[in-house]
Amino acid sequence: MTATVFAPGSAQPLTEVERSAVGVAGVLAGLGVRPGTRVLFKADNSAAWLTVLLGLAHAGASIVLLDHQDTAEETTRVHRLARTALTVVDDAAAPPAVGETVRVGQLLTAAASRPAPPLDGPLDLDLWRGLPDGLIMWSSGSTGVPKGVVKTGARFLRNLERNAEQIGHRPDDVLLPLLPFSHQYGLSMVLIAWQVRCSLVVAPYRRLDQALRLAGETGATVLDATPATYRSIFNIVTRRTGTLAGLRDVRLFCSGAAPLDPTLVDRYVGLCGKPLLDSYGSTELGNVAFATADNPVATGRPVAGMGVRIVDDAGTVLGPGETGEIEVDSPDLMEGYLGPDGELAPAVRGWRRTGDFGRLDAHGNLSVVGRKLAVHRMGYTLYPERIEARIAEAGCSAKVIAVPDERRGSSLVFFVEDESGAEAAHWRERICAVLPAYEQPNRVVVLDRLPLNRNGKPDRRALEQLAARPAVEKPLVP
Repeated sequence: MTATVFAPGSAQPLTEVERSAVGVAGVLAGLGVRPGTRVLFKADNSAAWLTVLLGLAHAGASIVLLDHQDTAEETTRVHRLARTALTVVDDAAAPPAVGETVRVGQLLTAAASRPAPPLDGPLDLDLWRGLPDGLIMWSSGSTGVPKGVVKTGARFLRNLERNAEQIGHRPDDVLLPLLPFSHQYGLSMVLIAWQVRCSLVVAPYRRLDQALRLAGETGATVLDATPATYRSIFNIVTRRTGTLAGLRDVRLFCSGAAPLDPTLVDRYVGLCGKPLLDSYGSTELGNVAFATADNPVATGRPVAGMGVRIVDDAGTVLGPGETGEIEVDSPDLMEGYLGPDGELAPAVRGWRRTGDFGRLDAHGNLSVVGRKLAVHRMGYTLYPERIEARIAEAGCSAKVIAVPDERRGSSLVFFVEDESGAEAAHWRERICAVLPAYEQPNRVVVLDRLPLNRNGKPDRRALEQLAARPAVEKPLVP
């Protein structure tokens, strides 16, 4: 099968995309882009996005990726901090006031006027691989202002090679990532398709009905999405006759960006006969661990060369089955964060604390419990995401938000995701049946869907704002 980039209404052989990327690199050189020039790239998913990304890498640019939904203020902040010389934006986007700007369409039109260069093999990205700041991405900002995460192209691509080898991506695969390409997970899948020389589907990931139709038309074999997206897909295919056919060729249902709950995994086993395969990683560390078709346990084993261990608060390494903080020794670790002067603040290599709770089983499989966010309540130290993991095993998908309380230290608001519309009292009874009194909710709020951030993770800030509103359910006072 010829590796092809599919999009709504188009299909291009990957080799044609690469030839166009060489033309884009030539246009960029005419605009003053030299090896190491920092270029801010802010655009939504499209086949053209891939062409421009490969063109930037072929030109040896330092690629500063930004979510296309970021505000003008954030774009200006990133431009000034990273000291970018050029900004590439969507054709429909309002041009940001951040220096010289060129649109994606302008680059492609100018590149098309150039003679198509011969290519004897995959596109040459050696210049980009060697840059100390070849790729600058941004942390989620869930705990403050987003940080610029600086990576080399070489380490980023090597991490993806480990990733693809463990998962088992093949040249005959058709990858369908329902993810924003400007973030770690989505970018990983785009470049894995390029490395493996397999097909890629650029689908409208916010219009899942259309994405499912495109999946069927292209014969998608590997689906990557967040748990929230999988929940929405399940609702669509169980309510709309015929939509399940879009998943008929999928051999791997891969998940990431947020913890999976067992109920959702069971639903897919019942629906498609295949489990959701969880994963663990971060922008800073790279992709760390993956469940696979022959080992669908938790987030699976760490990829080759990746060190993972569990430690207690004193740093003592814990044994199999014991829960503590996850530490990772990653050969693919970022170079560091972007400092306030736009220069690299180098990261210290070796074992690195992640701020995540987890445990390893006797076979080396990693289970991720959640963030190590401690709250104090009635003399106890509690970890909301450990509570969430426990009630998930009882079939309740919820986020726990702590609200300051002068008398108790903290009150706990449980936001339960339930499209069926069950009463809060129903969920309170189920929750309290599996939790000790000191972890039980002061308030239960039922939502059709949890609010999500741009990475597809539950938006904790939005939930904190909801939790601060007056109670809609009479609190239970322990």
